Amino acid sequence: MIDNLFSFKRPSNEMPNDFKVNSVERKELKFKLEEYSKKVIEIPLIINGKEVRTGDMGEVRMPHNHKHILANYHKAGEKEISMAVEASREAKKEWENMPWQMRALVFKKAAALIAGPYRQVMNAVTMLGQSKNAYQAEIEAVCELVDFFEFNTHYISKMYKEQPDSTRTVINQLDYRPLEGFVFAVTPFNFTAIGGNLPSAPAMVGNTVVWKPALTAVYSNYFVMKILQEAGLPSGVINFIPGDGAKVADVVLKKDDLAGIHFTGSTTVFNSMWKKVAQNLEKYKTYPKIVGETGGKDFVVVHPSADNNEVVTGLIRGAYEYQGQKCSAASRAYIPESKWAEIKNSLIKEVKNIKVGPVEEFSNFVNAVIDQKAFDKIENYIDYARKSPEAEIIAGGTCDDTKGYFISPTLILTENPKFKTMVEEIFGPVLTIFVYPDDEFEQTLKLVNETSPYGLTGSIFAKDRQAQLKAIKELRQAAGNFYVNDKPTTAIVGQQPFGGARASGTNDKAGAEQNLSRWISPRVVKETLVPAKDYKYPFMDE
Repeated sequence: MIDNLFSFKRPSNEMPNDFKVNSVERKELKFKLEEYSKKVIEIPLIINGKEVRTGDMGEVRMPHNHKHILANYHKAGEKEISMAVEASREAKKEWENMPWQMRALVFKKAAALIAGPYRQVMNAVTMLGQSKNAYQAEIEAVCELVDFFEFNTHYISKMYKEQPDSTRTVINQLDYRPLEGFVFAVTPFNFTAIGGNLPSAPAMVGNTVVWKPALTAVYSNYFVMKILQEAGLPSGVINFIPGDGAKVADVVLKKDDLAGIHFTGSTTVFNSMWKKVAQNLEKYKTYPKIVGETGGKDFVVVHPSADNNEVVTGLIRGAYEYQGQKCSAASRAYIPESKWAEIKNSLIKEVKNIKVGPVEEFSNFVNAVIDQKAFDKIENYIDYARKSPEAEIIAGGTCDDTKGYFISPTLILTENPKFKTMVEEIFGPVLTIFVYPDDEFEQTLKLVNETSPYGLTGSIFAKDRQAQLKAIKELRQAAGNFYVNDKPTTAIVGQQPFGGARASGTNDKAGAEQNLSRWISPRVVKETLVPAKDYKYPFMDE
């Protein structure tokens, strides 16, 4: 044992490569894309550090070429789910009693592996399995995941230093205990980084985890799990169990030592899980901590003082990067009448110039949506707008799933601020615009606040400082991440902790100390150095 007071200094954010033509990183990534597209791997469950095969199989197919199989994965059944819970129980005592800095070093090493030798592997498997272009993969599957590991270990060292006051005769200590039980991590398809963060954040502070990845991201998430193992993660600390979401949840949520849920996904699924927890409350040894980031209907408000070019760039990047499949993607925009004609012309021109196609062709800005289910849902919204007298499709609107699940960037114009595509989450490359009278800016802010049940992200484009302040004030509860003169999709670990409230989740800010504090159960230890020897107090004297 090394006796010291150790801490990790605040890290710098991992900087993304831009993959310029003829750059070394571009050539390396192209090579990895070709390498991994040529082989079909088998993905087992990983329970207690061992590979488990069930024979109940699923396929990983490229969204942009859905006849191309990348992997076959095993699905967990009730037996394997219970095995994963038991493995987390067995691993917990040794893991939670390991010195915290030794736990943290596992994730520090994983960050070094991802930023270094596995950088282009993580990019390639994310691009192929989730249909992300090179830059979208780089900024999250590498940079954001590295930042999660680096910043969270720093936050832990900072948090553990915080101790209550003591006196000459009383010593007070705060024991940052992990939760009493295991944590259930349920991760989404759209960010490989979230797949890595949701199980690892609770694990860093001494919890053990049962991790159910989205089946549409099981390919990249498996590589994350293998890197964690290579980094020295002990067996049973994180147990990787792909499977049907409802089936896995039904088993896990009935376990009496469920201590927490770390979730990112749809509001509907999160609500159903919360209800099941409530139904099982009397079974649990402790009240489970529930942390969730769910849906969004994210907005952009444009003020008459805004710069048109900045607005157009923000709308295109905010709405169409990664096909709008970000919880934070711009989905509704409010533009003043005086700006609309010029912005409309520029938007339509730029949207028509956007290239759509497979990720292997780096000139494509937009790629495929994740699967047939998503494709059908988005197409239905577009068809609804096409048939409605209240809306007009002014750009895009074409859908083709012949080879891949391709939907062109779509612009919808509506005269109804409560039109369906202004209210409901679509999760695709669809942006709906409402044009408002210039003199109704404040009324429009109220409209933005009241239109959607969500409260995740939003932005204001304005040069006028008073207009910015009005928007910040009026939309205080409308977004957990709010941006001024920027798209609503720019959250960076350590700079803009991410999360929203209302129907968008519990706002526990992934990548921040607030999130890590949810996975501990503090205990105060008081030692009296000079104990009392008489029960009587001075006031009792005659």
